[in-house]
Amino acid sequence: MKRLIATTGLVFALTGCSQNVPPAPVGRTAPPSAVNTPPPGYPESLACAGVGGTVQLRVLIGVDGHVANTELVAGSGSAELDKSAEAAVRDWTFNPALQAGKPTQQWITVPMTFHVPSERPEACDAREQAAVEALQKK
Repeated sequence: MKRLIATTGLVFALTGCSQNVPPAPVGRTAPPSAVNTPPPGYPESLACAGVGGTVQLRVLIGVDGHVANTELVAGSGSAELDKSAEAAVRDWTFNPALQAGKPTQQWITVPMTFHVPSERPEACDAREQAAVEALQKK
């Protein structure tokens, strides 16, 4: 009988301990994934001038998969490239991150590199010609 009482007390003690442990989350946990992330427009004047660079942004993806906020982490050295990158990212869409199967907002870091075109855009010649003509008129 003493053994039965001791065992029963141990079972109650263990049962009491297990009630303090929260249940494990049920459902999938996953990072956000891209749905529609078109590249930014390359400002023509910078492409003609041979200006490139890398912009690094922090992007908050909301529970609806849309970009809720952006922060410039590191600029490219060109405010125009930085603005072009931020403008493009604001229109991107994602599958939101999942925490225990439920959508949750999450920050990600996005590097965006503007490579100077290997071939000079045709519009550059027209720009230069217009600049020369404007100088000749003065």
